Amino acid sequence: MAFKKEKGFWGRMGQRIGDVLMDRPEADEELLDELEEVIITSDIGMSTTEKIIDTLREDVRMKRLWKSEDVRDDLKKIMTELVDKGDRLKLSSDIPLVIVMIGINGGGKTTTIGKLANKCKNEGKTVLLAAADTFRAAAGEQLQIWGDRIGVDVIRHQEGADPSAVIFDSIQAAKARGTDVLICDTAGRLQTQKNLMQELEKMNRVIDREWPEASRETLLILDATTGKNAVSQAKEFGEITDLSGVIITKLDGTAKGGIAVTIADEFDMPIKFVGVGEGIDDLNEFVPEDFIGGIFDE
Repeated sequence: MAFKKEKGFWGRMGQRIGDVLMDRPEADEELLDELEEVIITSDIGMSTTEKIIDTLREDVRMKRLWKSEDVRDDLKKIMTELVDKGDRLKLSSDIPLVIVMIGINGGGKTTTIGKLANKCKNEGKTVLLAAADTFRAAAGEQLQIWGDRIGVDVIRHQEGADPSAVIFDSIQAAKARGTDVLICDTAGRLQTQKNLMQELEKMNRVIDREWPEASRETLLILDATTGKNAVSQAKEFGEITDLSGVIITKLDGTAKGGIAVTIADEFDMPIKFVGVGEGIDDLNEFVPEDFIGGIFDE
């Protein structure tokens, strides 16, 4: 997807970078200082901003970048390389595949599961959903609505049931049916971090034991509109489970898209998908050139 320059984060940051470069046609230290201010006030973290500017400063010196348009092109290249994690950006193509979806309540996890299930189905894969968020009222019902909408079965237990029991039954059903992709919803909020860690560990043990031959993805769902709070969530969840990637939701129109750059850099975390709208097809693979290009391209 090409991100529109006039929309949200891309428009605001792009306009401000353009203004800085227009005001200073030649590269100097004041230009770099002004670019640093633009970047850090675009929800890109301090350490990531310093890395970008330090690299840019070195390039200006070593490559003798005197013209502002050369600085612009180099800045675009630096930021693109920062978010580009190569093959890790792609969802595993191996089947069978178990995808464990984690994230706090309200971040768009259930909706993202529905969109991802629909995407996998449209690629010709058979999909099954596991409603293992048994703690939140109506979580199973909401997932069932998505399952009905896209024509995918959902394995559910009653509210308050053991989430790992749901995972167990879902794996047995997936194996019996020859399912390609099993997507597991999980609780977004338990009483303590310790409880959450123990629950995730238990579910992972069930998957390891019952379906050892399956490939695995553990994806964290983050709401772009929460800005730096999403970075804190990435840190906290990363401490309690091994993440294979992130899906950033609600990027359409948000002024806080800079968190994608921060998360990719600070945690060396591939961004697998971005949610860019309310529609069922509004889940796009993350393409670094498109994301960063939306800032700089007219």
